[in-house]
Amino acid sequence: MNTPDILSFDTYRNCSLCPRMCKADRGLATGFCGCGDVLTAARAALHHWEEPCISGASASGGSGTVFFSGCTLGCCFCQNHKISSGHFGREMTAEELGQVFLRLQDQGAYNINLVTPTQYLPHIISALDQVRLKLTIPVVYNCGGYERAETVKALKDYVDIWLPDFKYYDNRLAQRYSRAADYFETAAAAIRQMIDQTGAPVYQSVSPGLLAKGVIIRHMVLPGQRRDSIALLEWISGSLPRGRYMISLMSQYTPYIRNREFPELNRRITSYEYGKVVDAAIRLGLTQGFMQEKSSAREEYTPPFDLEGL
Repeated sequence: MNTPDILSFDTYRNCSLCPRMCKADRGLATGFCGCGDVLTAARAALHHWEEPCISGASASGGSGTVFFSGCTLGCCFCQNHKISSGHFGREMTAEELGQVFLRLQDQGAYNINLVTPTQYLPHIISALDQVRLKLTIPVVYNCGGYERAETVKALKDYVDIWLPDFKYYDNRLAQRYSRAADYFETAAAAIRQMIDQTGAPVYQSVSPGLLAKGVIIRHMVLPGQRRDSIALLEWISGSLPRGRYMISLMSQYTPYIRNREFPELNRRITSYEYGKVVDAAIRLGLTQGFMQEKSSAREEYTPPFDLEGL
């Protein structure tokens, strides 16, 4: 398969993979993401805590998650901060990554779940190309939503399921908490592109409860920001085509560290806050999707980053 130019290894020389467009020569220095031109990953294992149509409903199987180091956002509340900003991980080649994908498939993974992959797309695409004839399960792109629409379009023949966050409606919050003053319009354009090229959800014929193709838009409610969550849901309801995506409303926000700069984030959300957002989703007809129990806001839902599977 001919690799689109934006996904080639040459992109590392003048990086434009993400909306930061930092143009770093990642062979000489790191980009905004903090990454050079060598792929680094922190874990590859079966994961049971995604949405049921991704992870499955039973204890067997699971989503074949590969957690990559670095990130194109800068969220002050990141639950994966050990790898996103701490850059913990093991350096790997594209060939080694392809073998990781096949091992996960052999272990019974329902899909290959690429977690924060954008900064390493040339390696990932090379790995997928190398195992294309052997890899028979869907590929999931699990990201923060802050993507270039052009990059999403280039991934059309590689990604089956999109799992983007849609974090903010108000860009002032996006800048304050994620250093992304253009977050809303950038994520909105990227998610539109994901929906346009993927279409309505399609389920696997052999396992009808598992997704084969589609888009699940995730939104995590933040402390004190239920009104922003509701404004975002109103935009989604009025702007995106019904029946062509699912919504996943998450209550799992957990303050992992005491944050002096953002003290308003040093608590979990309340049942009242989450309930108001869920009520808004129901009122707006956004009922195709998933909700979380408040018990999801626990640290054990974050996997250990211990190089398992690498």
